Amino acid sequence: MVEAWQRYREACGRKMLEDPPPTGLVCNHTFDMYACWSDTQPNTSASVPCPWYLPWHQQVQGGFVLQKCGPDGQWVVDELGTPWRDHSQCEARNEELPFQSHLWILDQIRLMYTVGYSLSLVALLGALVLLGCFRKLRCVRNFIHMNLFLSFALRAVSILSRDCLLWRHFSKNVRNEEALSHAPMRQGTVGCRLAQTLSQYCVGANYCWLLVEGLYLHNLLGLKAFSEESYFPGYLLLGWGAPILFVIPWVIVRYLYENKECWERNDHMGYWWIIRCPILLAIFVNFVIFIRIIKILVSKLQAQQMHYADYKFRLAKSTLTLIPLLGIHEVVFALVTEEQAGGLLHYVKYFFELFLNSFQGLLVSVLYCFVNKEVQSEIQRKWQTCRLGASLLKKQGQGRGTRMSWRSRSSGSTHRQKDIGPDLPGRPEEKAPPKVVVLHRTPLGGKSYWYLPIRMKTEDRAGDFPNAKRALPSPQNSG
Repeated sequence: MVEAWQRYREACGRKMLEDPPPTGLVCNHTFDMYACWSDTQPNTSASVPCPWYLPWHQQVQGGFVLQKCGPDGQWVVDELGTPWRDHSQCEARNEELPFQSHLWILDQIRLMYTVGYSLSLVALLGALVLLGCFRKLRCVRNFIHMNLFLSFALRAVSILSRDCLLWRHFSKNVRNEEALSHAPMRQGTVGCRLAQTLSQYCVGANYCWLLVEGLYLHNLLGLKAFSEESYFPGYLLLGWGAPILFVIPWVIVRYLYENKECWERNDHMGYWWIIRCPILLAIFVNFVIFIRIIKILVSKLQAQQMHYADYKFRLAKSTLTLIPLLGIHEVVFALVTEEQAGGLLHYVKYFFELFLNSFQGLLVSVLYCFVNKEVQSEIQRKWQTCRLGASLLKKQGQGRGTRMSWRSRSSGSTHRQKDIGPDLPGRPEEKAPPKVVVLHRTPLGGKSYWYLPIRMKTEDRAGDFPNAKRALPSPQNSG
């Protein structure tokens, strides 16, 4: 409504400049922040149609605003000193929403698509990281998906940035018609217009990459000999180069013929169709490709001779996943133009179009990245590899710790043996007690023998052996 009111005021200013100068005493033409008044003769009442910027103008388009011109050539004022006027015929009907309710609805819609674009931006960046990190996922199909994700991300960033600049550009205190009447008119800055231009380019690039997805699927299913690598440069040129062909002419026309504010208004819808026509063409071409792909899928599924329930399920699954990828929902909104949508239909169209467009990036990234079986298998493989590497590092650390503990114990025992030795300085030398040799006597073959137990070298290595004893004859019997 703010934009419509500003256009109405500008049209009133141009009309007052074009009107011929008065020849006698008249109430001068003026704009009283509500309606545009022409020169009026004294002692007469002026009437003008209800202003067309009113949101409920379709309900009151047959009404008039009345104002009186006094005998002195001055507009009649009320007790408060403000110009008197009767705009009862232009008031909203009871079934229409009041002005503040309109602002509340617009604020809620803006909040909704801001959340949608923000969530889509986070999901799209995550999908780009996943598809770019895994080398096994690098193929032409995923490269096209990555470019589509990037176009969705750029569209979200450009729209959010443009909204921030426009929100700063206009007054934040517009909460009633009186505040709207005193809303300041400021010329748009270069940054605001640049953001608007980039936003139009990113939106156009997004629709072009949706068209590329459709062309790729059609060639993949329809052509018998299809070389993906040979078509990829053409896809890049169509996705990122085609939007320049209609965005630059739009910028030139706006700069030459409608260089006002931040270029967010479309006073002349003919200039807006410079951008709208290529986008609608891409939408309808994708719709034709979608119908063609569905026919190919039906023929292939019928050729497999599967069960009817499985056949319906796979066909429905393929159809539903293709709708967000190709942007088929845009066909519904393309049939109802902004000029045709009015009243409640305008808000319904505005809500559903922005809701689906803002969450489309989130839905596409989930369907073609996060729940994709190839991506999930690569993530599982990478996770198992990381877990295996972590377990090997843990085992190596435990083995190194065990060897260090054994070495520390060995070195500790060695130090203790040195500590009890007699050669340490400052420790008195202790004499070992004398060893007593005990001879044992045993009878053998009628004679008595004395023997001395002798430890063999094998006993030193393997332990004591009771049979390894050497008998010695008694000195008494030897003689």
